[in-house]
Amino acid sequence: MTTTLLIIDPQNDFCDIAGAALPVTGANQDMQRLAAFIQALGAQLNDITVTLDSHASVAVERTTFWTDAHGAPVPAFTFITEADVANGIYRPRQSAHTSTVLAMLRQLAQRGRAGLVVWPVHCVTGTWGHNIHGAVAEQLQTWEMAQQKAVRKVLKGEYPLTEHFGVFEADAPDAQVPSTQFNTGLARDVSQGVDVLLVAGEASSHCVAASIDQLMRYLDQHTGARPRIVLLSDCMSPVSGFEALSQAFVQRAKAWGAEVMRTDEAAALIAA
Repeated sequence: MTTTLLIIDPQNDFCDIAGAALPVTGANQDMQRLAAFIQALGAQLNDITVTLDSHASVAVERTTFWTDAHGAPVPAFTFITEADVANGIYRPRQSAHTSTVLAMLRQLAQRGRAGLVVWPVHCVTGTWGHNIHGAVAEQLQTWEMAQQKAVRKVLKGEYPLTEHFGVFEADAPDAQVPSTQFNTGLARDVSQGVDVLLVAGEASSHCVAASIDQLMRYLDQHTGARPRIVLLSDCMSPVSGFEALSQAFVQRAKAWGAEVMRTDEAAALIAA
């Protein structure tokens, strides 16, 4: 049986530890459990892929990009729509970005998203917050040494003018920016020839949900065997206040055919 592990954004800034910019309640314990799982079952994991939320300090989905109509800073978790920008309620600090942002928000609306959430500055590439949680990083290194192969690490979110929750595609892809387009190669890598795809990471309400939604759509559009997707329920948590999004995602995944297991249950599955 070929078993692979996909870890979504296991980064310091998402963990409820000192210094984190966008802590997800429960994430530190999620990552401790994930590290223990890799330590115990690493020899039975054929491949590991880690995604890394990777941003500049200033980007469209963060507070540093926006002001209100009076030039005042916009607080974290503000929700911004196309109408808000068109009416001047919220404005990019750089007015030259306005037309691009309006087009991006319009595309989000066409995809069923009314707007975007403005987040605290987090996961700035190269900072401590961008780094993988220490316990997970240690076990990934141990796995690489034991298996003599590299953990695949995939950066997402580097283009500053669109949100990029899911690893396979930006929320509003830009035809001129390849990194925002659907990453077919990655989708093939994590699914073709795979019997069981284990999924962990943060946060279940956003980046985990978007990534697996995208992968399920890809698999639905392609013929051939598809992996048994298993969500490791004790290795992911929602952003506080967004629990309903996580619950809805789990229901979508289960309706598609994915399974939800704790790490002890998944360990029994792959050890069988």
